[in-house]
Amino acid sequence: MAARPQQPKPRQRRGNTPRNAKQGTLPFRQRGGRREGAGRKPNGDQALVSHASRATLAARFPAHVTMKLQRGLPRLRNRAEYQALLAAFAGGCDRGTFRLTHYAVLNDHLHLLVEAADRASLSRGLQGLAIRIAKALNKLWRRRGTVFADRYHDRVLKTPREVRNALLYVLGNGKKHAAEGRAVKVGQAIDTFTSAPWFDGFREAFTVRGIEAVPRPVTEAHTWMLTLGWRRHGLLSVHDLPATG
Repeated sequence: MAARPQQPKPRQRRGNTPRNAKQGTLPFRQRGGRREGAGRKPNGDQALVSHASRATLAARFPAHVTMKLQRGLPRLRNRAEYQALLAAFAGGCDRGTFRLTHYAVLNDHLHLLVEAADRASLSRGLQGLAIRIAKALNKLWRRRGTVFADRYHDRVLKTPREVRNALLYVLGNGKKHAAEGRAVKVGQAIDTFTSAPWFDGFREAFTVRGIEAVPRPVTEAHTWMLTLGWRRHGLLSVHDLPATG
């Protein structure tokens, strides 16, 4: 008896799933929605300053700016570091539409009071100043790389009272830290790691020896707020401390 010929099996097309097979549940990513890890990455371990739109700046308003250093860098309140900063300040304090009028140097950050024609002028002026500072400090430290941890923080000062408080905060912040027992020392009536030696708004008279030999690291204020307006609330005293610091 002859063997029955075998029926050919139906061919299965590549890429098609057999009818009796169950479709897998692989975690395919769907279109739309927020992707994990999307968005601008912070500099450093975490973002220090919000990247939301900044407040509008008018030429008549000063601004209080804070610039923080990367972690692990030497302290700024050392003689050599401060000399490098003074040179950078002197070279970048007056750029026409941007002016550095007051400053304070802390161990790992800077406080600046500045004037600018507008938001773009403020950004350009601070960028130029930051580059000067970074180059000076990197040369001193014999290193390369980023110096500042994240983009600067600024607060627009819109009233004479706010300007006076900012002046007190900037010029007295080091003394506040010293009084609280932090790693800051201030051995004189004023903090010489600030622009206090060039400030004419103290009630007390004092002299700083050798100040005439130091290139002026700040420029004269132009706004009414920083020249006359804040004085309506009283001159500062060398004994005043900021309420917070």
